[in-house]
Amino acid sequence: MKWLFISYTVPSNPSRARVFIWRELKKLGAINYQTVWVLPYSKEIIEKVQNLEKTIENYGGQVLLAEGKVLNKEDEEKILNAFVEARNKEYQEVIEKCEDFFKEISFEIERQNFIFAEVEENEEELEKLKAWLKKVEKRDFVNAPLKKEAIEKIKKCTRVFEEFSKRVYKEAQKE
Repeated sequence: MKWLFISYTVPSNPSRARVFIWRELKKLGAINYQTVWVLPYSKEIIEKVQNLEKTIENYGGQVLLAEGKVLNKEDEEKILNAFVEARNKEYQEVIEKCEDFFKEISFEIERQNFIFAEVEENEEELEKLKAWLKKVEKRDFVNAPLKKEAIEKIKKCTRVFEEFSKRVYKEAQKE
């Protein structure tokens, strides 16, 4: 497999530069493997990393970008496993937030809080969960094992939300 390897330095101050760069690399789906950041090679990724390179240089930093292949299968497996682990952690977080969503809906049902404001609030939360899942899926080129479970949880969140919305509507019709 062909990879993009990224090594960079930036001045320690302002610290927001380091945090910004770290966040951008994470958004791209990069993993930090030993002392270098790694991404699967693609034209789209190259363009994004080159834009990040300009940002790093604007912060007074330096960047080394290299494309290539690892020399042995063990290292290739370690890199791929690191990507699987990184994506699984993200999917697990989505799954946990879905569980929180179920608890919130259950709580509102238990206290019979059937008001439109709760529908709006939970709809916003559901949309955030869906957007988050899409971001993780976009950077998941390894098809991590927890992807399927996360997708199923989002579908269940949608069903639970729709049922709650219908119930709120029915209660509003009684008034």
